[in-house]
Amino acid sequence: PSPVSPGLMWLQQGEGGGSLRHTCEQGDGLSRYGWLMHDGENFGVQEIRDGGLFLKTEFVKRPGGEHGGDWSWRVTARMEGTGGPAPLLSLFFYIATDGQGTLEPHLENKSRLAAVTGTSEELGDFTLTFLRPTAENGEDPKYASYNYLDAASPGLHRLTEVVRSSLSNRFVFAPPGKPRRRFFAVDTFRGLPGAVGEPPRGRLLLHQVTLEPSGTMEVTFESGSVADRPGRLAGGALSAALAQHTAAFEQRFEETFRLGHKGFPASQRRFAQAALSDMLGGMGYFHGRSLVQSPLQEHPMPAPEAALFTAVPSRSFFPRGFLWDEGFHQLLLARWDPALSREVIAHWLDLMNAEGWIPREQILGEEARAKVPPEFLLQHSETANPPTLLLALQRLLPDAPLPYLHRLFPRLRAWYDWYNRTQAGPLPLTFRWRGRDPHPERFLNPKTLASGLDDYPRASHPSTDERHLDLRCWMALASRVLGEVAERLGEPSGPYREMEQALSDNRLLEQLHWAQELGAFADYGNHSSAVGLRWQRVVPAAPGRPPPDPQLVREVREAPRPRFVGALGYVSLFPLLLQLLRPDSLRLPTVLATMRNERQLWTPFGLRSLARDSPLYMQRNTQHDPPYWRGPVWVNINYLALRALHGYAGADGPQRERAAELYRELRHNLVANLYRQYTESGFLWEQYNDSTGRGQGCHPFAGWSALVVLVMAEDY
Repeated sequence: PSPVSPGLMWLQQGEGGGSLRHTCEQGDGLSRYGWLMHDGENFGVQEIRDGGLFLKTEFVKRPGGEHGGDWSWRVTARMEGTGGPAPLLSLFFYIATDGQGTLEPHLENKSRLAAVTGTSEELGDFTLTFLRPTAENGEDPKYASYNYLDAASPGLHRLTEVVRSSLSNRFVFAPPGKPRRRFFAVDTFRGLPGAVGEPPRGRLLLHQVTLEPSGTMEVTFESGSVADRPGRLAGGALSAALAQHTAAFEQRFEETFRLGHKGFPASQRRFAQAALSDMLGGMGYFHGRSLVQSPLQEHPMPAPEAALFTAVPSRSFFPRGFLWDEGFHQLLLARWDPALSREVIAHWLDLMNAEGWIPREQILGEEARAKVPPEFLLQHSETANPPTLLLALQRLLPDAPLPYLHRLFPRLRAWYDWYNRTQAGPLPLTFRWRGRDPHPERFLNPKTLASGLDDYPRASHPSTDERHLDLRCWMALASRVLGEVAERLGEPSGPYREMEQALSDNRLLEQLHWAQELGAFADYGNHSSAVGLRWQRVVPAAPGRPPPDPQLVREVREAPRPRFVGALGYVSLFPLLLQLLRPDSLRLPTVLATMRNERQLWTPFGLRSLARDSPLYMQRNTQHDPPYWRGPVWVNINYLALRALHGYAGADGPQRERAAELYRELRHNLVANLYRQYTESGFLWEQYNDSTGRGQGCHPFAGWSALVVLVMAEDY
C-alpha cells in the first residue's frame, strides 16, 4: 500500500529541454515499446524506441533471504539512423518512499549519487547501488556528467512534475578533447504550484546520468537479509543470468504453447512471446478506495480500502483493473502460471461488498485516479459487468487446490446471487443490464456500459421490459461453472445445474430471443429503428450575444414499440459464443451463415462487431462519441467465436464440417492480421478496422488482444 518505488525517466537533450519520459503516455508518440520477454516473476527484457533513441531495459531477480532477495537492472542506450552528432541523453534513476520507509543517500564528489541505503516494512534493510556507465560492451568506462536531487515527494503520481520543475540548463557537458555542450539537469526543487503547505508524502532521491549514446548503466538492489551472497549480480554475472533466464523462458514458452511444434516461424513465435510478456509486464498492485454511488445514499461515498493485484488492458491508456477484461486476461495467464492467476482472481473476488457486487472499474489510489477523467470516477452499485472471471476459473478448476476453492466458493455464491437478484429481467429466466445511459435524448442509442459492449445497439428507448441476450448467456455460463465448483467441493450443485439446464434450453431461448424477421438471435425492448442525429441550432443565452455552436441531438422519426432490436452483431452470436446452441440446433446453420456473410460479420481480419447492413453500423453515438462496438474487430469476441467453432467442429452434429471450415479460415485471418499490424506498427491494438485491418483505438493493448497467443496455440 505504501511502497518504496524505484524507477526510470529519460530525456533526449535539445532546445527547450526536450521531452521528459516517465509514465507510459499514448500522447508521447513513441514508435514502439513493450516487453519482449517477461516471466511474471524473476526476469524481463523490454525494448523502447523513442525517435532515433533505442533503449533496452533488462532485469533479473535472484531470490534469497526473507524479503524477496536481490535484483539487478541493466539499461542499454544507443542512437539509430541519425546523421550528425547524437543528442545528449539523460537517464534519471530514482527511488521514492510513499508513506513509510527511510532512504539515506551516499554521495561521491557531492554530485554523484553512488548508492542509497534504506529500510521499509516489506523490504527490510536494502542497498541500491548505481554503477558507473560503460560502453555498450559493458567493459570500457564511459564519460558522463552526474546530477543529484533530494526532494520531498508530494506522491508517486506527481514525480514527473517534481523532476520537470527541477530542471535547469545551467550545466555543461565537458568531455575531454570534445566540444562543451549545455544540458538540462535537476537542480533545486522548490515545490509544486498549488501544493504549498501540503505535508510531504515521502522522499525522492534521484541520480541523473548524462552521456553521449551509446552506453550501458546497471543498478543493483541488494537485500539486507540475504546471507552468503555469491557476489554482486552485475557485469558478467548479470549477463550470464540474463542468458540463462532467456533460454529458460524460451523453453518454457515452447513447452506451454508448442508454437514451434505447430510450425510457426521464429518471427511469429517472438510476436507471441511479446504479447504474453507485455501482459505480464503490465501487471500492477493497486490500493485505495473506489468512489461509489448507491441508490440507498444521496451522495457518492468512498468504499472501504481495497487492494488489487491485476493485469491491465493498456499500460498507456487503461492502467487499472477492469472486471470483464480481467477474465479474458486470466484465460492466457492461467495457462502460463496457474498460481499467479489464482492469486489475481482471489484479489478480484475480495473486492466484493456485502451485497455481492464488484465495481466494474477499479480506480484505486492517486496514481490510478490521475489517469481517469472525473466523469468516469464514480462506480454505480447497481451496475454489473460480464462475469468473465468464471471463464478463467473454469480453466483452472481441474488443478485448483481444494482449500483455495473452499475460500472462493462463498464469494462466488454471493456474486451469482447478486446477478440473479439485481439483473433479473421482466419475465422468468430473462435478464436485463442495469445502468443504461439515463438521458436517451442525448444519444443515438443510449450506452450499456455494464455489458462491456458500451455503444453496441440495444433498444432505442431504455425500459424495464428489456431482455438482454448476452446477459442471459453469461448467466448460463455462471450457472455451469458454479455447478462444477460445487461438485468439486462436494457441495449441493442442484440449484446451479437446474438453472444451467433452464438457461440452456434451446426451445425457450428461441421463444425469448429468436427474431424471425432478422433471422437471428436478438435483444427485445421498446425500440424504434427510425432514429438519427441531426444538427440543432441553440438559442443565444441573451439578446445580442453570439449564438452557441449547433448541437447534434437525437431525432425519433417513428414511435418505439416493444419488439426485437434490429441489430445484427456480436450480441446475436452469444448463444454460439458460449456454446448454448446444441450441435444439432436448427438455428446453428443460420448463425454460421451470418458469421460467414461478408455483407454482415465476416472480414479478412476477423469478425466485425456489427453487421455492415445494420442501421447503426459505424454511426457516431454523439457529436463527440465515435463508433466503438459498431463495426471494428475485437479480439476477445473473436477468441470466443474460435473457441466455440473449435467445440462445434469436435462435436457430433450436422454442422461439424462447416464449423471446422469457418474455424480454420477465421483463425488464419485473425492471426495473420494481428501479426501484420504488430510488424508494421510495433503494437497490439485495442481494436482493428474492419475495412483495412489497421490497428486502432489505444495502444499498446496487451490486454485481451494478447489472446492471439491462445489462438495460435489452439488452446481453448
